[in-house]
Amino acid sequence: MKHLVYSIHTSSIIKKKMLSMKKLQLIAFLLTFGLFTLTSCGGDKPTEETTGTTEANAGTADTGADEDILAPGVMNDIIQSIPSPLEVSILIKDLGTDYHKDNLSNPDLVDNYTNNYKKALNLGVYSTDLGYANIYEKNQDALNYLNSVKKLADGLNIGQFFDYTTIKKLTQSNKDLDSLLQLTTQNFEKINTELRKQKREYLSILILTGGWLEANYITSLVFKESGNEDLREKIGEQKLVLNRILLVLNVYKNKPNFSGFIADLEELKKVYENVEIVEKDGQPKMEVVNGEIVITDTKETVVNISESDVQSINSLVASIRNKIISN
Repeated sequence: MKHLVYSIHTSSIIKKKMLSMKKLQLIAFLLTFGLFTLTSCGGDKPTEETTGTTEANAGTADTGADEDILAPGVMNDIIQSIPSPLEVSILIKDLGTDYHKDNLSNPDLVDNYTNNYKKALNLGVYSTDLGYANIYEKNQDALNYLNSVKKLADGLNIGQFFDYTTIKKLTQSNKDLDSLLQLTTQNFEKINTELRKQKREYLSILILTGGWLEANYITSLVFKESGNEDLREKIGEQKLVLNRILLVLNVYKNKPNFSGFIADLEELKKVYENVEIVEKDGQPKMEVVNGEIVITDTKETVVNISESDVQSINSLVASIRNKIISN
């Protein structure tokens, strides 16, 4: 006798949508309550970062004992909630748009990033560009970005957590994107765990934010070319992600370079205040799939964003991104 297995699956907001409202609500909860568990002993502001490999190898040389730290698990939950650069690239390619190498950051500039702040942000940028090149099967470009990612990771003393050989193999084959996505996520979780041990977890949020900004930048360029409504909605959805990112960045606002970066993102947040995100309830749907009863949540999220706000957001994203990749 065949038995049915009951399970509940939650659908995405729209086709190929990567960032559901349920995920955002979860991360909002975790961040709001997680940040309340910050431990602080007070004390002096951190000293200015130095440049070069000495700082990176030192690990905790630029970190004082008296500083705020995030509650355990908060950063990993952010990792799970921010759209992966690979997922964003898949959405863009599925629109039928051409590959534009000139939209990406130059991997040959990797040696220009000499302090941890720039290394971390551009590690995120290059990781997004790696995913974009890989999706379009531009293997040589992907390899160039992979080498730059490895160099920056080594400079931050976290290169040992990148499974370079396996990632290179998956990048060149371009046949198992799920495995590549899972591996890169696992690598970042390991990196964040190690940085937390070293009291350098602030680098994790910089890596994430750099990748997020680059993905938004590429999305904005493709939207300008295609006018695709899914991309317009994707741009609007980032209002919620930006709010969460700013919560974490403000924990480290006294670190070198953070105040200016936060100020730029706060300007972006002001433009996003005009964006309205409304969740509408729907009737759950039930069907049998492969012997399982699957209940699909049909809640719909409507993003209201004007053309002028899209243009303003895209302009600011490009400005902030260009500051990151500059020398």
